[in-house]
Amino acid sequence: MTPEQIYQVQNRARCLHDEAEIELALDRMALSITSSLQDKNPLLVCIMHGGLITTGKLATRLSFPLQLDYLHATRYRGATSGKELQWKCYPSEPLKGRSVLLVDDILDVGTTLELIIGYCKQQQCASVHTAVLLDKKHDRKTPNVRADFVGLQVADYYLYGYGMDYKGYLRNAAGIYAIAEEDM
Repeated sequence: MTPEQIYQVQNRARCLHDEAEIELALDRMALSITSSLQDKNPLLVCIMHGGLITTGKLATRLSFPLQLDYLHATRYRGATSGKELQWKCYPSEPLKGRSVLLVDDILDVGTTLELIIGYCKQQQCASVHTAVLLDKKHDRKTPNVRADFVGLQVADYYLYGYGMDYKGYLRNAAGIYAIAEEDM
């Protein structure tokens, strides 16, 4: 895609949540995470690339001892729909015996999150928790996959911003936007 095409996509998109709403949601998430995990010496694991912005914004709001790490597992590979999970990078910190908080941008169907949770359990974590900025409302969720900490509930649209991308672009948008039907 060219920058001009991306600008056209932006111009047709609809803002669902502006930056102020998202920042308030992150404040609420941080309070809830603090209440639950402040005494557990957690390892925050960013799920790349989508979880990058949410992880960074949450980490600065958590004023208790924790460690940060990341993993990179993807099903999308720059496309708009997912395939088989591809692991690009595993966490560098040992997970055994740790309270792990996985941080991602969105819980859509839950397939990727389910596989990552399974990996963490195989590594013998003490516990696995999940935090997502957005939880998409629809009836296609993977059974038994839910987020422990959620910023906002969103309608079932193709979204970008705050870590979510459109064909590799627009992760840096300071809001949550729904892609126009013609750009899907």
